[in-house]
Amino acid sequence: MTKPVFDSWQGQPLNEVLMQCRDLTEDTEYETVQRWRDNGGKVLGHFQVYFPEEIAHAAGMLPVKMRGSTMAPDQSDSRFGSYLCSILKTSLELSLGGKVELDMFVSHPICDAARNLAAIWGRNHDYPCEILYLPQNPNSAASISYLRHEYDRVKRTIEGVVGHEVTEEALRNSIAVFNENRRLLRELYRIKRETPWKIAAEDAYSLVAVAGMIPREEHNDLMKYVLPLIEASENQKDDRLRVVYEGGFCEQPPLDLVRLIGRSAYLVDDDLLIGLRYILEDVPVAEDPLQDLAHAYIEQSSYSPVQHDLRKPKERMLVDRYEEAKGEAVIVTAAKMCEPGLEEQVAYIHELEAKGIPHFVSEFEERMTSFADLELQLETFMENILFA
Repeated sequence: MTKPVFDSWQGQPLNEVLMQCRDLTEDTEYETVQRWRDNGGKVLGHFQVYFPEEIAHAAGMLPVKMRGSTMAPDQSDSRFGSYLCSILKTSLELSLGGKVELDMFVSHPICDAARNLAAIWGRNHDYPCEILYLPQNPNSAASISYLRHEYDRVKRTIEGVVGHEVTEEALRNSIAVFNENRRLLRELYRIKRETPWKIAAEDAYSLVAVAGMIPREEHNDLMKYVLPLIEASENQKDDRLRVVYEGGFCEQPPLDLVRLIGRSAYLVDDDLLIGLRYILEDVPVAEDPLQDLAHAYIEQSSYSPVQHDLRKPKERMLVDRYEEAKGEAVIVTAAKMCEPGLEEQVAYIHELEAKGIPHFVSEFEERMTSFADLELQLETFMENILFA
């Protein structure tokens, strides 16, 4: 059995477990990934938004979510143009700076900036750097078949990295592990929606973020331990607004911003780190696991500004999220220089205005450190609703 990379939480009270998860989320050293490597494991880093981590897991690799950081892009800045989002630069900085050592990297052409990331990454490293081409037209009758072949192509590259075949049985086992994880994350979000006073916004975020830094079996154990403790929490309900957050599909807001929102409101639903929760239901396991994963992406997935599915107009999906969470307001944000996020804001705002849903519009950057003005604006917005 592989030695655990994150087990210091075991047997600890809830506050201690959550503190350790917050610390790990903000840790730019990625110590859990290094422990995995020290144990002889290989690592696959994947960029936002979605990657079928089951394939890397079935190969015995650790799939790591490259979600940027608060580091200054000292080495990576010169590899990119000036007017690009921060997450591209800080994700590469983690690698160039030696914080995260990979054996393979996978990116996706989710926007004009990210479409070049794998090539730039590959020029700076000697391991495979692949682009996973998720279907641009998921409404096509051939989209599932096409995606199955894409997954198989990436699987073959992974097999070359690990030096052995990724069997169908291994894929089925990995799908089962991730199905359990999806169930546990759904349970966390049920608690957020139904009893949001039991878990702080930044703690719920950290519990999800840790999934992208440790083996999923370990994350399942963590979630199975912590969820009953959260349910048993005796935190008292406050008179706070129930808000839904939209805009965290790719670059992530700093944890302090999530904490700021949680001080003034209950964050009952969001799209933060949506790639780790993108498949909404258990993936059925049949004869062809790659086909099953491809089908799940097309037919059982959430929405984001970088998936263009005519059956899932993003503005309507946001309203559905708001209504299902019994929200009272929406916070619509976008990362600075994020073309898909800023474009989608227009559709979101138009729909929210048409529905008469209170909404607050802003932007963020993962490395921002000053929140005083934003906090004042948010508090004013929420007080106007509460005391109207």
